[in-house]
Amino acid sequence: MYSIGLDVSKASLSVHVPLNSLDFEIKNTLKDLKSLYAKLKKLYKKDMDKVVFVYEPTGSYSSLLSKFCALKNIKSFIINPKQSSNFAKALGYRSKSDKIDAHMLSQAIAIAKEREIKVPVINATAEDIKELMSYYMFTVKQRVAVNNHHEALNSKDGNAYALKDLKKRIKELKLKEAEILEKIKDIIQEDDEIAQGYQNIITIPGIGKVAGIVLTHLFIRYPDANKKQIVSLTGLDPVIKDSGTSVKSKPRISKSGSRLYRAVMFMATMVSINYNSEMKEFYDRLKENGKHSTVAQIAVMRKLIVIAHSLYKNNIQYDKEVYNKACGKIETIEVKKELVA
Repeated sequence: MYSIGLDVSKASLSVHVPLNSLDFEIKNTLKDLKSLYAKLKKLYKKDMDKVVFVYEPTGSYSSLLSKFCALKNIKSFIINPKQSSNFAKALGYRSKSDKIDAHMLSQAIAIAKEREIKVPVINATAEDIKELMSYYMFTVKQRVAVNNHHEALNSKDGNAYALKDLKKRIKELKLKEAEILEKIKDIIQEDDEIAQGYQNIITIPGIGKVAGIVLTHLFIRYPDANKKQIVSLTGLDPVIKDSGTSVKSKPRISKSGSRLYRAVMFMATMVSINYNSEMKEFYDRLKENGKHSTVAQIAVMRKLIVIAHSLYKNNIQYDKEVYNKACGKIETIEVKKELVA
């Protein structure tokens, strides 16, 4: 196995090829990736199938590289940034540069598990939904900023032209938000299985169109994840630091997953606590047991994600009675009735 270290940035990729100890930099473009691939084919010839690209996921900056690896069937070890940082410390790297990072990443193949070395799988539907959802959230932020400016100006009876123009801009942005959501729904409707999964998810009281889209994207992107993994992928898994008598901190969420999932699901959680009787009861019970509001909200968020995941995978819709039975509430009610009789 031949590991190629690639340190990815916005404009370029720093590359380390162990064979002949080559170090060079290329632009983060498809054309330069093709040139790199041609160079590696000349170097490794018949052993090209043993080449593994090692790099960190850097959001949109590394997406082109992942797509290229999927296209050319190149195995990759996409290492977690925290993992690579700890590995660099273990190796004694004190200095930091793109060239040094590429060297370190090439060596990091040593800590890769067999299942982690694979050709990236790019789901075109998931990618389209992700890009449009990012655009939707960007548009929402713009509208909120414009709306805040309008309110501030209106409170002091500001310039009439500015107020009129801001109001017009708010209306345009609202229309744009609706248009983007419709585009996403069109993508979802192109696949019957995904469309049905989306419909199942939004049967949960409190889960609206936006939350339904975000959860559908999550489940498409990670089709083989179990319920524990799906919670971790949203960054809602608990992290505990407890060592000896000196290191001890309160449990917190990892926040290692996408911020988009948490931002959208937080709003869905607040709606669910008010309008979903099962979630409201669950939240109130946690509060009665002394849990802080934030802790209780996160617990509700986790429960909503797990329920939605189950509905999506099993192709079923939300049923209040099924939920209560799964929680052991129906049996409790029946026992009480028998005791009264």
